[in-house]
Amino acid sequence: MTGNTGVTGDSDLGDGPSEPVSDAASVADTFAAAARRSGLGAVTPGEAPSGGALLAAMGGVRGLVESILPGLAFLVVYTITRDLLVSVLIPLGIAVLFVVVRIVTRSPFTSAIAGVIGLALSAGFALITGRAEDNFLLGFFINAVSLVALIVSVAARRPLIGVIASLITGEGAGWRADKSKFRVALIATFLWCGVFGLRLGIEVPLYFAGNVDALATLKLILGVPLYAVALWVTWLLMRTVHRRKSSEEAR
Repeated sequence: MTGNTGVTGDSDLGDGPSEPVSDAASVADTFAAAARRSGLGAVTPGEAPSGGALLAAMGGVRGLVESILPGLAFLVVYTITRDLLVSVLIPLGIAVLFVVVRIVTRSPFTSAIAGVIGLALSAGFALITGRAEDNFLLGFFINAVSLVALIVSVAARRPLIGVIASLITGEGAGWRADKSKFRVALIATFLWCGVFGLRLGIEVPLYFAGNVDALATLKLILGVPLYAVALWVTWLLMRTVHRRKSSEEAR
C-alpha cells in the first residue's frame, strides 16, 4: 500500500475494495479537471459561446501569441535565410522567453513549458536529419494520435467530445443513453476527426514533396484558425442539446 492514499494506521485492513474505488474517483476527478481546463471547458456546454469565451478558450491574447509566433518566426526566418539552425533556434528561444515571462509574472506556465518541449523535439529532429521539413514530424504524430483516439472512441460508442462534455458538466455516463446528446456528441467528434484528418491530408503530401515554405504556411492556417472554427461549431452543437434539456428539466 502506498503512502499517498490518504489512509493511515490499520483501520483499512480488510477494506480492500475501498482503495481502488478511491483511486478510481481520483482518476475521474483528474480527467474532469483536465477537461475543464481544455478549450471546451471554457464554456459550459449549455451556454452560448461568445467571442470573449472563444478567446479565453485559446488562452487569451497571450495564448494566441504564444501559439502563433514561434511558427511564424520559423516561416519568416527560413524563407529569408534558408538556414536550418537559425530557423529552429529562434522559435525555440521565443518559446523559452514566453516561459520566463510567465514565471516572472507568476502566471500558469505548464502549457508554455509543453510548447518549449515540443519545439525542442521538433528542432532536434530537423537538426539530426538536416532536413527542415522534419521540424514538422512531431506535429504529424500528435495529429495522427489524436485522430486515432477519436476514431477509437467512436468505435467504442463513447464519442470523445461527449465524454469531455460529461466530465465538464459532471453528469456521468448518462448522456450515452440520451439519443440526442449521443448523436450530437458523435457529430462533434466526427468534426474533430475532420480537423486532424484535414491537417494530415494537406500537410503530409507537402512534407514528402519537401515544400517547407508551403508546409509552414499551411500549418499556421490549419492551426489556431481551424481550431477556433471547430471549437465554435462544437459549442454550438453541444449547446443545442444541453440547452433544450435544461429547459425541459426546468418545467
